Amino acid sequence: MNGIHDMGGMQDLGAIEYAESEPVFHEAWEGRVHAMSWAVQGTGKLRLGLRPPMEAIPAGEYLRMSYYERWITAVIERLVASDLVTRAEIASGRPDVATGKADIALSPAAAVEALFKIPATRRNMPVTARFQQGQSVRARNIHPVTHTRLPRYARGKVGMIERDHGVFVFADTSAYSAGEKPQHLYSVRFSARELWGDQMPAQDSVHLDLYDDYLEPA
Repeated sequence: MNGIHDMGGMQDLGAIEYAESEPVFHEAWEGRVHAMSWAVQGTGKLRLGLRPPMEAIPAGEYLRMSYYERWITAVIERLVASDLVTRAEIASGRPDVATGKADIALSPAAAVEALFKIPATRRNMPVTARFQQGQSVRARNIHPVTHTRLPRYARGKVGMIERDHGVFVFADTSAYSAGEKPQHLYSVRFSARELWGDQMPAQDSVHLDLYDDYLEPA
């Protein structure tokens, strides 16, 4: 979707602040939110990915929120969307009396294991590649209202296939538990001038990992 979360290539948002000795978490609650997010992910019961609920946050709220405020918003929305908790239970901080006592969903040891487990999104499947290394392609000019990994600044622009990474789960559908739709994922090189005009240095370029569904022959 074309939301405030996709700020790549936008101007006048200020300098990127960098702290040389920045802590992993600025407050203790941030670490708890991070742990909660990975723990609920590790149950395997979620029907919604991390990004869609963040992308649905209204622009003003998104810019006001800190990084982990967005995470806790996503955790809540994922739990509700997966029928694991109700909004009334979230508001009260207590399970509904009709819910009954449930066994622990994930042991502490399993939660730690889930934290270090890399999601297996590569698929060893005989899917035909639509494009080949060295081929010119155009990023499709699409504007879905749902999650996508195709940034606005690249849509309609021409690049070149530099590498075929192989077959991967399609993030746009898997984020909603709407099927894996496995397809090839490519590293596509775009010149900076193609993306932002002739005032850009001629030697600069941007590489984007893009799925088959995002591309068309140039």
